Amino acid sequence: MENRQKEGTPPQVRPLSSTPDKSPVVTSAALFLEDPTSHKGLAAAQAANDDEHALTFRQATALFPKAILFSLGISLAIIMEGYDYALLGNIFSLPKFREYFGKRLPNNGDYQVSAGWQSATNAIGSVGGIFGLLLAGWMVERVGYRRSMHVALAFITGAVFITFFAHSIIALFFGQLIIGVPFGMFQGMASAYAADLAPLALRAVLTSFLNLCWCIGQFIATGAMKASLTRNDEWGFRIPFATQWFWPVPIAVIVFFAPESPWWLMRKGRREETKLALRRLTAKNMPEEQLENYVKLIEYTNEHEKNVQEGTTFYDLFKGSNFRRTEVAAMAWACQVASGIWLSGNITYFLEQAGFDSQHAFSFGLGMTGLTCVGTIASWFLSARIGRRTLYLIGLTGMLAIELIVGAMGIPRLSSGIGYASGVMLVLHSFIYSLTIGPICFTIVPEVPSARLRQRTVVVARSAYQVLAIGANFLSPPMLNPTAWNLRGRAGFVWASICLIALTWTFFRLPECKDRTPMELDLLFERRTPTRAFKHAKVNAFRSSEHEMTAQTSPHK
Repeated sequence: MENRQKEGTPPQVRPLSSTPDKSPVVTSAALFLEDPTSHKGLAAAQAANDDEHALTFRQATALFPKAILFSLGISLAIIMEGYDYALLGNIFSLPKFREYFGKRLPNNGDYQVSAGWQSATNAIGSVGGIFGLLLAGWMVERVGYRRSMHVALAFITGAVFITFFAHSIIALFFGQLIIGVPFGMFQGMASAYAADLAPLALRAVLTSFLNLCWCIGQFIATGAMKASLTRNDEWGFRIPFATQWFWPVPIAVIVFFAPESPWWLMRKGRREETKLALRRLTAKNMPEEQLENYVKLIEYTNEHEKNVQEGTTFYDLFKGSNFRRTEVAAMAWACQVASGIWLSGNITYFLEQAGFDSQHAFSFGLGMTGLTCVGTIASWFLSARIGRRTLYLIGLTGMLAIELIVGAMGIPRLSSGIGYASGVMLVLHSFIYSLTIGPICFTIVPEVPSARLRQRTVVVARSAYQVLAIGANFLSPPMLNPTAWNLRGRAGFVWASICLIALTWTFFRLPECKDRTPMELDLLFERRTPTRAFKHAKVNAFRSSEHEMTAQTSPHK
């Protein structure tokens, strides 16, 4: 991944000042001091910044093995959210569930839960998620990631009781509201924590691993529900709810042994604890000098951001250069909804309404979720060679094309051939998403904000996603439900029009942040670097000179 030198050779310092004539150059000194040359750790911070660029993927894994383990371990909490998303997206396909919570249709004697209750039950979890995100934003700033994660894990253990014992659609509705709170907390913490721990060479993998956890959760949920089809009693849908109790205890053990985020400790002025946390995250053979250099880089970046923008409140997200960073993070996550993933996310229900029996519909869904895991892993290799912006453009374009094809196939009279072809296209639709937008979003959102505002930016960005998800959850069921709009494949046209908006925003507003350290991104955003100039701009983050553009500006606007 992200190889910049031959494997096995020591990291070489890469001079940041060597720049082509036509590339925009952003320079900075130790702006947080009146006399930049008095900062004794400036050279150490630059050495760590250069090491970040020079490390290969293999070298980074050797130097930061425990950072990888703790980041991956805490990210496992997202499996629970992916599981619940797939559970609610497909449980309405279980005949016994529909019989227990729904009403008999007069025309064919089948049972259906009304489109209104489907929409409300799917959407209410996002409302709870917004409350959870805000709670995480408040709690992490005060007590840190570890304690906040333990609170969320205890919360979800109790919340599952409500959904497991629900005997009416109203009880299930309120259960989903409550369970959405800890899911929001997990999303508000996991990606930010992963970004705090990850060195540059590992950042894309460790942050996008959250999407793999989401896919694993969906795969487990689909498999559990397919197995439940053989049961003819209410345990057929209660057992999938009970499975959610498996995860909190092992994840809580991982959190107990995990160190606090070094960036959070530095923000709190606890420098020695920052160094101790870094020591726990790195290999035992890392030289003391190199470890101290990383501490200096965190300190330098933190002090620079304090100089540029003092506060760490939600209000500060919308001031100065942070406003653009908040927009990018929020819209990057909003593009996940706007891409039309809800169309393939309801593939089981979609195929049943197209005439498939439950066994075949769930088999399709299981195969699709398996492919999403493969797509996410493949995205790690793509992201090492292709930028985030390029992958977003490719993904949205591909999904838009498939939505138009599915929409066109929904125009003729329904047949088994059309239903099968639509199912294949939806599997491809989901695979493209898992190869591009799905995992890459989890990298973009935590890497775009300043280090001091990272966690709160993630909270606001995910809240934007949740607001749109509420709309998608209300919009999607009526499009497929035979008692409502019954659009079938023509729903693809609706999602294609929304996807086009996301594609347009991405082209004009999403910058390329690949291979940028937090300090370098600070400078690029502070100098209002044009979107399409981000990729080639050369950043001199440690020059003792005025903080200004020193080369020609990019022709891109």
